[in-house]
Amino acid sequence: EVQLVESGGSLVQTGGSLRLSCAASGFNFRDYAIGWFRQAPGKEREGVSCINNRDVNTWYADSVKGRFTISTDKTKNTVYLQMNMLKLEDTAVYYCAATHGLTVVAGPLLEWPYDYWGQGTQVTVSS
Repeated sequence: EVQLVESGGSLVQTGGSLRLSCAASGFNFRDYAIGWFRQAPGKEREGVSCINNRDVNTWYADSVKGRFTISTDKTKNTVYLQMNMLKLEDTAVYYCAATHGLTVVAGPLLEWPYDYWGQGTQVTVSS
């Protein structure tokens, strides 16, 4: 059974930092890409970042470049999203998702390539 479990969401002040984790199981982690998406209240879900475990290529949305860093630990089947310099507009439910590494290149920050999704973790940034 495929499972993606997010953790690390919390309430943080603007300018602060958080690290989200996505623990994966039930598939060959080294062949898959993991993406992070977020959905703010009243808005559509958007792609934030992605890492392809096949070649460790990474992608970032323009809104988070320079502030967020995605990384992978293949020994723990876990992908991390380090979020620094958090802004009010980063408030959202953050989801991780997985798809095969050969598929993701068609749209790493789009939803359609992803087969599996986690339940999400809430990140709230306050002033």
